Amino acid sequence: MRVSRDELKDLIKTKLHKAGLKEEHADVAADVLTFADERGIHSHGAIRVEYYAERIAKGGMNVNPDFKFEKTGPATGVFHGDGGNGHTAAKLAMDEAIKMAKESGVAIIGVKDISHSGAISYFTNQAASADLIGFSVCQSDPMVVPFGGAEPYYGTNPIAFAAPSSDGRMITLDMATTVQAWGKILHARSKNESIPNTWAVDGNGEPTTDPLKVNALLPISGPKGYGLAMMVDVLSGILLGLPFGNKVSSMYEDLSAYRKLGQLHIVINPAFFTGLTSFKNDITQSMEDLNQIKPAPGFSKVLYPGQNNDVVIENYKENGIEIVDDIYEYLKSDVIHNNQYDHKNPFAE
Repeated sequence: MRVSRDELKDLIKTKLHKAGLKEEHADVAADVLTFADERGIHSHGAIRVEYYAERIAKGGMNVNPDFKFEKTGPATGVFHGDGGNGHTAAKLAMDEAIKMAKESGVAIIGVKDISHSGAISYFTNQAASADLIGFSVCQSDPMVVPFGGAEPYYGTNPIAFAAPSSDGRMITLDMATTVQAWGKILHARSKNESIPNTWAVDGNGEPTTDPLKVNALLPISGPKGYGLAMMVDVLSGILLGLPFGNKVSSMYEDLSAYRKLGQLHIVINPAFFTGLTSFKNDITQSMEDLNQIKPAPGFSKVLYPGQNNDVVIENYKENGIEIVDDIYEYLKSDVIHNNQYDHKNPFAE
């Protein structure tokens, strides 16, 4: 099924609003989810809507949060999410970080006590759109085995980065600290597809290609991904006085309880360093340099980080965003949720 961006966003917004989310918060959440789908990151798009709707309907997300921004220093602050929608809180916190970085050259803003915030490159792109460098990290469910371990401790703990160029493009990074994000396995399940045996392990710690048998994810590059997951956990959990490691709340354990997740935005103003114009020109030059690199056998071109997203967006603008038929039918229906996520383990079907 292919739909326009406007239709998809409207369907998602309507469903989340009917579940109980404020209209303005549902609008932000829908924009973040559509942002993911239009870039081909379907693991963080419409596939998540029913889970969010069930959590909202069961009281596990504060639909009337008392959002507060606390400035704690010349270039630091904490945004208190009060159990509210993570997409909205993270966006508002990035707005504060952008204002602070414009004035001070840098901003470090912690976002605490929020629900899941989706594809975090949405927020770093906010910064890049304002001619700033954006960096963001956040916690997630403990579902990744540490290097050398046989049971999960950290989450997929994603990292995102974005910087502006002189011609409107952005160089971007949005990655889990695992070989693959959990949402990709959800997407494979929704399409009844197998997964590579390098992504995850089953209950016995053995590699599996069956997304239904996944019991833990693997860190990217072994000890290196393990170390990155630790770094993210410190910056978005321990630094903010929040639960950390395997104490982070599960996405599915109790949908009537707030999740209390953390996220950290770091924003840098190039104008305080090399100068904005020269910085953006050099980013553009680096993009062009990368495209001119001789490709390796089996590749037609070297892409700069984030370039593939640009290609997907252009394709979807012309042909519509691809959505799994069952998900589209759910979005079109009057059903709020089918009570299928609550009190399941982190690898819920």
